[in-house]
Amino acid sequence: MPVIRSSDIGAYLYCRRAWWYRKQGVESVNQTELAAGTELHQKHGRQVLASSISRMIGLFLLMVALMMLVAYCTARIL
Repeated sequence: MPVIRSSDIGAYLYCRRAWWYRKQGVESVNQTELAAGTELHQKHGRQVLASSISRMIGLFLLMVALMMLVAYCTARIL
């Protein structure tokens, strides 16, 4: 029994003819556009990753600053 992937279902729902061509092994004529789209998605993925890392670093630095503030206030009270 063949395995049906979710990407196959998505491709079929988007365009049945393109899905059928791909299953038949017919190459797409717009390889340049496909390569550009792949590069765009990869670039976006890198930007999302960089944003996530920046956010984590920012949260870490905020926690350090809050701990330093609490330590300073505690030392001033005593």
